[in-house]
Amino acid sequence: MIWHWMLRGVNNMTEPEKKQYLFDKPRNVALLLRLLYVICALLFILDFFLHRHVAHGWESITGFYAIFGFVACVMLVLIANQMRKILMRKEDYYDVDD
Repeated sequence: MIWHWMLRGVNNMTEPEKKQYLFDKPRNVALLLRLLYVICALLFILDFFLHRHVAHGWESITGFYAIFGFVACVMLVLIANQMRKILMRKEDYYDVDD
């Protein structure tokens, strides 16, 4: 319930028909994306300085986890796209023709 209050915003409580949420403003979306980019860059830079205890040799490559995560995400999208061709049914699949 508190998240709904936080996302709704305090200023717009008087006009219930015109609710404005936190991410309705492009400025807030841009701020969130900038924050995400800064955190990603900081974690990548820290990868040069922090010692990791790796189990496999390829884990010691700088940026391995970022590259691995990106490739895994792309593979999930490509596999799901191919699975859609197999699993997809016609639009009227559940309609009864009685």
